[in-house]
Amino acid sequence: MNAELQYRVEQFLFNKAALCDAQDWDRYLALFSEDSEFHLPQWDSEHVYTTDPKTSMSLIYYANRGGLEDRVFRLRTGKAASATPMPRTLHQVGNVRISALANGDLEVKANWHTLFHRLASTDQFYGHATYHLRPHGDSWLISRKHVLLLNDTINSVLDFYHL
Repeated sequence: MNAELQYRVEQFLFNKAALCDAQDWDRYLALFSEDSEFHLPQWDSEHVYTTDPKTSMSLIYYANRGGLEDRVFRLRTGKAASATPMPRTLHQVGNVRISALANGDLEVKANWHTLFHRLASTDQFYGHATYHLRPHGDSWLISRKHVLLLNDTINSVLDFYHL
């Protein structure tokens, strides 16, 4: 991969993180293709996680963007008691690695760390994420987001905006 592509992909991921931190849900959702899959598997053991969301347990699984849209609807209308009030978040993204897929998409792997504060309590989540980015104009759409949560002892609410 060349330096310009590395820079553009990193800026795309940084922008996604900033939109989530700003709770700019319309622009955040616009980064995902209609058919995008969002998967956060659960761990079966200390080093083995589930791989098929249709046959195994997942912490979060949306087969398409509609799942994210539903969560955003609940956040906006106050129908998500677990997110009222919404936490303040700070997403950090690093160690971005890019490879080309046979269909012209990009597979992007990154490490992430999210700090959040809600109801006088501060906590964090961190892990690895794998994105499939589909070319769209002069940028991309996320067609798949697969997240591994490394600190999966969850002492608080966990939602898409933490990842």
